[in-house]
Amino acid sequence: MTDRADPQFGIVLVTAPDQAQAQAIAHALVTAHLAACVSLMPITSVYSWQGAVQQEMEWQLVIKTDLHLVDRLVSAIQAMHSYEVPEIIAVPIVAGAAAYLHWLAENTQPTP
Repeated sequence: MTDRADPQFGIVLVTAPDQAQAQAIAHALVTAHLAACVSLMPITSVYSWQGAVQQEMEWQLVIKTDLHLVDRLVSAIQAMHSYEVPEIIAVPIVAGAAAYLHWLAENTQPTP
């Protein structure tokens, strides 16, 4: 296990309205090497929007990335996302298997 005092890697959480948009975002991020992997799953979200409590089916994207790429990753997501205010939350990975973190680093080398 590798510990990092200054995390380079993280998980970015994003919700999308449907599977098609979630898959499109995931493929674009991995193709551009802004993410090494994106896991997708259907979820139910309960949230406040414009003064009312809402409940919707959504798709959760769990994006594994290098946190140095977050600004580019956020811009790419916002360009493709249909929500007025999409959820985009970055959480640092403070420890992980060295081999996995090495793989993550190799697969988040942005293309020019």
